[in-house]
Amino acid sequence: MLDTGIDVPEVLNLVFFKLVRSKTKFWQMVGRGTRLCPNVFGPGKDKEFFYIFDYCQNLEFFSHDPETTDGALGAPLGKRLFTARLELIAELDKPDVSGAAAVQQVAATITELRNETTALLQAEVAAMNMENFVVRPQRRLVEKYAAREAWISLSADSMGELARDVAGLPSEIETDDEEARRFDLLILNLQLAMLRSEPGFTRLRDQVKAIADLLEEKSAIPMVAQQMTLIQECQTDEWWQDVTLSMLEQARKRLRLLVKLIDKQQRKPIYTDFVDQMGTETTFELPGFSAPDTYDRFRAKARQFLKAHENHLTIQKLRTNEPLTVTDLIELEKMMIVAGVGSPEDLVGFAGVISDRGGAIVRQDVAGAAAELSESGPRRVFNSCERRSLPSRDPA
Repeated sequence: MLDTGIDVPEVLNLVFFKLVRSKTKFWQMVGRGTRLCPNVFGPGKDKEFFYIFDYCQNLEFFSHDPETTDGALGAPLGKRLFTARLELIAELDKPDVSGAAAVQQVAATITELRNETTALLQAEVAAMNMENFVVRPQRRLVEKYAAREAWISLSADSMGELARDVAGLPSEIETDDEEARRFDLLILNLQLAMLRSEPGFTRLRDQVKAIADLLEEKSAIPMVAQQMTLIQECQTDEWWQDVTLSMLEQARKRLRLLVKLIDKQQRKPIYTDFVDQMGTETTFELPGFSAPDTYDRFRAKARQFLKAHENHLTIQKLRTNEPLTVTDLIELEKMMIVAGVGSPEDLVGFAGVISDRGGAIVRQDVAGAAAELSESGPRRVFNSCERRSLPSRDPA
């Protein structure tokens, strides 16, 4: 599907063949067809319309102007690694870490793992460029945690600051390939699952076994052959029965740079030969987008806006046929501009406007859109607004 980053003015037909429930994504997709294109139908025949073929009821859904949420995007890999290492430190700092949840880890091993993990995070923070505009707002925290002393003992507040404000900031530290970093994250999640006695440990263990099995097929590569004993042991139940945090950490270090040698899975192409049965078309009017010309499109957006804000004091006056003051008109204009109904230039572009050097701009037809909200005598109210003059402003 075409959404952001695609600019092909010649597009005349859009086909929706998947379900879309993000309003932002939907309008980005529709926007691919709104690009103007001169002479697309021949000399002097410019692009004035485009078609949308929707097979998944997206137009029907958005024609009701529903309240939607766009959902959170997945965190970047670097941020997930940072937060996972923070969680590992938090688990290692718990007083009962030497109990059953840690499978009787040796205290010295736990201390070593914590020190190595904090060193990785401290180095990443220290490599953050203070001149980077993304890093600059968090300069105080970056300077604080760039020092090794800040990592000796991390309170709950410190963990919160790091996870909320520092994790994910761009760092200039040199990183390995993505496959190696994803393997790091897999082992980190395994260590966390073991410390927390989580049922997800089995699923993560099976993923490591699968990776080891694929690496064994690359035994002809010298780098892989050097680690063959570990690769084979990782596939046995005996190795996992007595696995420790230290064993997982050593497996991570020794195998992480080999993961990229695994062949990417290739899917066999599936060929189909069938004819779609086209049903009858159904027309849906999208709020603020259905009208073909600029004025009707503006009026449709204004109508939608006024109905959505019918409880506002100024619009209540329209509903009850009360005269509007100059202040009311200015407030109404500001509301429409902020809501994206139109810019001041858009409003000026409609003839019959009352405007005096940046004053309130209200067109009779915009008020006419609000007439539908009133059940009796709307024309008198709107006409009373039509010819109201506004004082000019001093240029100074």
